[in-house]
Amino acid sequence: MRFDTLIVGSGLAGLSLALHLGERQKVGLITKKSLAEGASYMAQGGIAAVLSEADSIESHVRDTLVAGAGLCNEAVVRHVVEEGREAIQWLIDLHVPFTADPEEAGHFHLTREGGHSFRRIIHAADATGAAVQQTLIEKVEKNPNIIVLEHHMAIDLITASKVGLKDNRCLGLYALDCMENKVKSIAADNTVLATGGAGKVYLYTTNPDTSTGDGVAIAWRAGCRVADMEFIQFHPTCLYHPKAKSFLISEALRGEGGILRLPDGTRFMPLHDERAELAPRDIVARAIDFEMKKRGIECVYLDMTQKSPEFLRTHFPTIYSRCLELGINISKEPIPVVPAAHYLCGGVMTDLSGRTDVQDLYAIGETACTGLHGANRLASNSLLECLVFSKAAARDILEKPKGESIELPLWDESRVTDADEEIVIHHNWSELRRFMWNYVGIVRTRKRLERAQNRIKLLTEEIEEYYSNFRISQDLLELRNLVLTAQLIVKSAMLRPESRGLHYSRDYPEKLSDAYDTILKHG
Repeated sequence: MRFDTLIVGSGLAGLSLALHLGERQKVGLITKKSLAEGASYMAQGGIAAVLSEADSIESHVRDTLVAGAGLCNEAVVRHVVEEGREAIQWLIDLHVPFTADPEEAGHFHLTREGGHSFRRIIHAADATGAAVQQTLIEKVEKNPNIIVLEHHMAIDLITASKVGLKDNRCLGLYALDCMENKVKSIAADNTVLATGGAGKVYLYTTNPDTSTGDGVAIAWRAGCRVADMEFIQFHPTCLYHPKAKSFLISEALRGEGGILRLPDGTRFMPLHDERAELAPRDIVARAIDFEMKKRGIECVYLDMTQKSPEFLRTHFPTIYSRCLELGINISKEPIPVVPAAHYLCGGVMTDLSGRTDVQDLYAIGETACTGLHGANRLASNSLLECLVFSKAAARDILEKPKGESIELPLWDESRVTDADEEIVIHHNWSELRRFMWNYVGIVRTRKRLERAQNRIKLLTEEIEEYYSNFRISQDLLELRNLVLTAQLIVKSAMLRPESRGLHYSRDYPEKLSDAYDTILKHG
């Protein structure tokens, strides 16, 4: 197969790029499961943009810089914020059903989340991701120039050096057809990684099962630099219930007056930060973690009982109904919550057009490190980043001349056999996620990081031996990518002798006077 542009990932970044390119190019879009599965689809809160007269570009820029704890690239922040209104208008023109303002005809309802000075989050009730994704999926499926390959997983990039050329171009990639368990060579003039984050490297996460760090691992193996991998955002409020896997309790609840309480009903956030429940996510997550460990409790509680049932059903229908299914009436009782791994602020280093270190290879969305988020992402800036950088990458791709056609090598399975023990994969996966949660979580120490590093070294050796001798599977590929991503996270964390944003070290509780990015490169 050959495409003008091949996109890996079907979240907001991938779908938006496909639509921007689909009028003028033959586009391939590969996704590990179905188009509708992924972190973007699960997004509840909304998209941050300056849309009201009371708000301003300067305010949104300032809030983003404050949350980023000195590590944001201000030029990138300003660029993204300034593009916000146009990005939202594009979605409105595509007929995304955003929630209307009940008090002001012709306007959309805006909510407020932690770290924001104004109401600037446009949303579709509490299922914004689903509303946006479903709208874009319908457009993609109607476009004959966009070929969707569901249940396909990228394995590795095919660079020019692999076919005997001397330059560092990306020519396409190998992909596993997960249904047929066959490997395909796919050629493309441009390849774009939009694979999302790496939440599944941790035991508790709000991310879907597909978030296994694929884009970061694939780009690293191809020679790209990665940056700021130590900054993992833990969402403060994931529903704590044995039957509620990865169910997020949106930050918008705290924006609408939700109070965090201990099991005995005591409010605790004012003791940790003057902004209380509306402090940035890293502060709220750390406060909850502190209270849980100090008191030996399994969770804390988010109290929305001061709001009427009608308000909760109208503003948070998804959360209201899901909790009710599990026997929790949020209008009468508080919601049990715990922090969980939520967002990767670092990733593959890119410029303002999404270009990486490898020619003709782009990275957009959560996979990329653009400089927007710094040491901590401001709530609801992630979907905005997807929209702005997909448009920028499309512009850059469309301005380039068409590449020459090069015959790609086929996948070689001549020296491997079928796996004899699948249990090795599942055991290693479980071990990785547990020690990453315990040693490289919300609060870190040098000793914990060293323990994690030692275990990762052993796992890496086991997995590489397994990968070299047996036929690949989706589980094996995901584990291989997760272990590499974990290695990059730990290495980055060990290179930061301070506490800043999402990286909190007991050994180095103070923030250094100079802010610097942690950049990892080969050699």
